[in-house]
Amino acid sequence: MADAGILAINEKVRQESSFVHALVSEMEKVIVGQKYLIERLLVAVLANGHVLIEGVPGLAKTLSVKTLAGALNTSFQRLQFTPDLLPADLLGTLIYNPKDGTFTTKKGPIFANIILADEINRAPAKVQSALLEAMQERQVTIGENTFPLDDPFLVLATQNPIEQEGTYPLPEAQVDRFMLKLNVTYPTMEEEHEIMKRMAFTDKTNEVLPVISPDDIKRARQVVNEIYMDEKIEKYILDIVFATRDPLKYNLKDLAGLISYGASTRATINLNLAAKAYAFIQGRGYVTPQDIKTIGPDVLRHRVIISYEAEAEEKTSDDIIKKIFDEVEVP
Repeated sequence: MADAGILAINEKVRQESSFVHALVSEMEKVIVGQKYLIERLLVAVLANGHVLIEGVPGLAKTLSVKTLAGALNTSFQRLQFTPDLLPADLLGTLIYNPKDGTFTTKKGPIFANIILADEINRAPAKVQSALLEAMQERQVTIGENTFPLDDPFLVLATQNPIEQEGTYPLPEAQVDRFMLKLNVTYPTMEEEHEIMKRMAFTDKTNEVLPVISPDDIKRARQVVNEIYMDEKIEKYILDIVFATRDPLKYNLKDLAGLISYGASTRATINLNLAAKAYAFIQGRGYVTPQDIKTIGPDVLRHRVIISYEAEAEEKTSDDIIKKIFDEVEVP
């Protein structure tokens, strides 16, 4: 791409990404700290991908998603997943009218722009697969009719890493449909002090004003598609993903035997898209290797399946991904 073309897309991104600062500021009225979580949620919105958020209870996972929905001026539904939930509770159902013997469709809560699937691993496989079909196909079938879902349509699911009794772990094939998996950690002492000062009131009034509309999101996504990625960076993405599948080829002898399954092709596509969205948030019209390094762990951590050997050595997928990023040559 000629320099003039890169300058043009740079300028376009600079103009179109002006809402990012306002959006983050609006969310920070309610959310203290959690810069990583807010930034990654924006990446997901811009890259049109779903997010799995993992963290212990009480770290503002649900609040962050709700705040994002308020700032985006979109419809929002929170679904509390429980073991007795049925697919119809999520998608909707047909209701029989005895007067004229016909069925009418009653749409479920899935028909919203942003869906918060709270504690997704508490629902049985039938409900999970109903949700994940909606995520993949962006449509829902009720009876004989198929209904397209709203655009934008984003599923932000939370799961609790502790207290695994009565949970139904998500199968790898389903987890793979999430663009990003985020690990949310405890705030710092300064942040927690600020949270305490801000939140320790009996009446909770956290009003978030809408900053952008669904149409603005669609327009921003078009610009994300135009962001320039050099062929060397595309090759870097391929090297990272292929190193998870065949570590020996990349001289990663330490990792041999620690990976059961490497990242899927979806990882390659999502890493490309998420890096472009991340560059957009930074106000840049081109992707740098650092963008890949920054967003890469979130795209890969749920796609690299570690072996029993790795578990015995107390290695996590994050440790393995860090090693790959440290060793694979950067363009």
